[in-house]
Amino acid sequence: MAGRYVVGALGVALMGLGVSLVWAQSPWDVAVWLVGSIVLHDGLIAPLVLLVGVGVAATRPGLRGPLRAALVTAGCLTAIALPDILRPGPSNNATVLPLNYVRNWLVLLGVVAVGAGLVLAVRRVQAGRRRRRL
Repeated sequence: MAGRYVVGALGVALMGLGVSLVWAQSPWDVAVWLVGSIVLHDGLIAPLVLLVGVGVAATRPGLRGPLRAALVTAGCLTAIALPDILRPGPSNNATVLPLNYVRNWLVLLGVVAVGAGLVLAVRRVQAGRRRRRL
């Protein structure tokens, strides 16, 4: 029970950090980002995840949950990385965008895919063990 309070307090602290970071930004930039994220989520990510979920549920129901979770995670990672991927222009300060964002985004998508694969593998092993017990 104490763990819940610790996690809750950490969540509240992170929300406070997020509010302070948003507060330091231009209101116009925040509004553009919020509207863009809603359009991206409701116009692309959610319909794609739902269509894949329906298609997979019809053929392989056990894949639906991990696949949808991986797609939602990949969509959120893409939404976060997209501005830096699309607008990598030169900067006066070399430390502003020092990383290869396309490569790192692809690495993270690979980690998400491997994680979903591991979840499916663990489920398959557990299902095999349950069948052997019966």
